[in-house]
Amino acid sequence: METGLIIIFAIFIAGIVTGLPVAFTLGVAALVGFMWEDINPAVAFQQMTAGMSIFSLLAIPFFIFAGEIMMHGGIARRLINVASGFVGWMRGGLGVVDVTASMLFGGISGSAVADASAVGTLLIPAMKEKGYGTDYAVAVTATSSIAGIMIPPSHNMIIYSLAAGGGISVSALFLAGIVPGVLMCLCLATTAYIIAVKRGYPAEPWAGFRALAWSFIDALPGMMTAVIILGGVLSGVFTVTESAAFGAIWAVLVTLIVYRGLTWENFKISVAASVRTTAIVMLLVGTASAFAYLLALYQFADMLTAAMLSISDNPIVILLLINVALLLLGCVMDMAPLILITTPIFLPVVQSIGMDPVQFGMVMMMNLGMGLTTPPVGAVLFVGCAIGRIPIEHVLKTIVPFYCAILLALALTTYWPAVSLTIPRLALGYGS
Repeated sequence: METGLIIIFAIFIAGIVTGLPVAFTLGVAALVGFMWEDINPAVAFQQMTAGMSIFSLLAIPFFIFAGEIMMHGGIARRLINVASGFVGWMRGGLGVVDVTASMLFGGISGSAVADASAVGTLLIPAMKEKGYGTDYAVAVTATSSIAGIMIPPSHNMIIYSLAAGGGISVSALFLAGIVPGVLMCLCLATTAYIIAVKRGYPAEPWAGFRALAWSFIDALPGMMTAVIILGGVLSGVFTVTESAAFGAIWAVLVTLIVYRGLTWENFKISVAASVRTTAIVMLLVGTASAFAYLLALYQFADMLTAAMLSISDNPIVILLLINVALLLLGCVMDMAPLILITTPIFLPVVQSIGMDPVQFGMVMMMNLGMGLTTPPVGAVLFVGCAIGRIPIEHVLKTIVPFYCAILLALALTTYWPAVSLTIPRLALGYGS
């Protein structure tokens, strides 16, 4: 049995090193594992089909589509206007505006890449024009985009619930992400402000309360997308999938009728991007399900738990080791496959030391979200650098303080359960 485990991990590592797509790497490793154990290969395809045939996964394409529509239909620009009205008057205000806008847009789109694309396209050129360093603009945009993963709704939380066996409430996960997400954004905004003051970046003129009120009213129809999604789920009126569908319909109606910013070309671009992303996610879910079946067969989670407890039985040390492992893995792999692969491995470990699975979900989201901003694979960092037209190596020195801000929020989320569990307990009676 140990030989089979070595074989599938060797194939997986070889696939990653040679640049084979993660979904195919997982599929090939799983297929070889089934053949090694003399299990009919058809079982692998049955596991893939079962993994992709879960009703709650239907929410993912709707969330992705809603985010694309909002990015191309004018909602992002209006949210930036609101953020600018609130905090743009501060020294280096555009940096703080970037973080605030990412928090607002991320809380609607649920996607870090969409967040970085929408907010970065508008604010990175604006910051460059005002005399901000391009390295600073890209660093702020890339790191603050993680808010799209933490602040609900987030399709990555649905993937985590699936990877954990489907027994974790998606509503609880959505609510659990609010405080860690806002806490992380506060840390990033403080860092952005300190660096801006140190570099002498300018402050924007105060437009007045009337302009702030009008910008808020203008953005309100777009903000209602998040209200519809979260309100529908938490009230029990809609399931997560139904809320995602109604949210997508609302986004189309608002951008088409109210804002009139959604053109036919932008609609086609949004549909194509949504289909492409959904196909990638579903293929990953299927192949990861087959791979996870083998890990369960080999009792890998039990082996890892025993190995970690042999190093130390101190929960602080174990959680530190898991955080380091997730951070390192996030540097070389994308987020969705890592959630699917590592959740069945690490969740039993943290549960054995008493950590709540919802809290661990937030730790995982922030950990792997940070991986999206780190080379060599960081997709969000690549997006920011492409918009700013600057090499990644020119951003790395500037982005380090922002990494430290995320790590501070991560430490609080890891070792202080109330950060992530207070709102689910108050709103849903979770854990009581």
